[in-house]
Amino acid sequence: MNRRKIPSHATESHIQLNDGWELRNIVWPEQDSASEEFKGSLLFLPGRGDHYEKYLESLAELHDAGLNVTGFDWRGQGGSGRILDDPSIGHIEDFAIWIDDLSQIYKSWSENKPGPHFLMSHSMGGHLVLRALAEKSIDPDGVILSAPMLGLVADPIPFFIRYNVVKLLIKIGLGKKHAWKVSEKPFSPESARAKILTHDIERYEDEMFWWQHRPDIKLGPASWKWVEQAMLSTRALEKPNAIENIRTQILILATTNDQLVDTNRIINDARRLPNCELILYGKEAAHELLRECDEVRDDCMANIIRFIEDSQF
Repeated sequence: MNRRKIPSHATESHIQLNDGWELRNIVWPEQDSASEEFKGSLLFLPGRGDHYEKYLESLAELHDAGLNVTGFDWRGQGGSGRILDDPSIGHIEDFAIWIDDLSQIYKSWSENKPGPHFLMSHSMGGHLVLRALAEKSIDPDGVILSAPMLGLVADPIPFFIRYNVVKLLIKIGLGKKHAWKVSEKPFSPESARAKILTHDIERYEDEMFWWQHRPDIKLGPASWKWVEQAMLSTRALEKPNAIENIRTQILILATTNDQLVDTNRIINDARRLPNCELILYGKEAAHELLRECDEVRDDCMANIIRFIEDSQF
């Protein structure tokens, strides 16, 4: 498909949350649930700083495979507005806000779309979905997590030291300021961003295209408050029994070559989940598995579709 064009048969709109905030979404046309090809409905939630345009290719492919498909942008990013006056800063006061948004979105979506119901999410979105499952605020039939942010890649400095430094920076008034200058990774130059995300240069440049043609969707680095909340939220899922009671069928796709999220944490958490399948890639894959070179991406998509088809309810 043309990754740089919204499909003519897909519809973009906004949905209003209880507090009046509007989230942007894209919906592929309804599939005939009576068709033998129909596999259910899928809701996609992207990662930090993302927008659904980056994943048009995968969403269209899942629709063609027989799924009703809906994609959302999180509050404060993509086409779902900004939380701060500076539109380049990715900010949130508490990850619980996003969990509440997800709960509202899921309730409305699942009540209006035929089942079985699947959630698919990337990076930060994967963390939020897992946390929502742990808190029992959503109840999908199956979940696909791409490189979920279950822990951040960090240096060997102990957590309590890193956390106290971040708290100090917030205390002195930097909570709503950029935590780093450019790219997706602190202290990493913009020139290294592509290698951190994907080996596929054309797919990487798709994002540049959308930034040029829809400049309002572009988002820069996160705030220090986001960093604090990410540390607290990922830490909370480490607690005993935080995720061990999640019974949802889960497929996790990850890579040992990830420079943004902690792959060891993903491996450990996959073992803690009762109904989880982990597929692990190596140096051939970077963080954005759904935007990787064809060999990796095609394998990811085949496993996603196989997981959906094989799910038992």
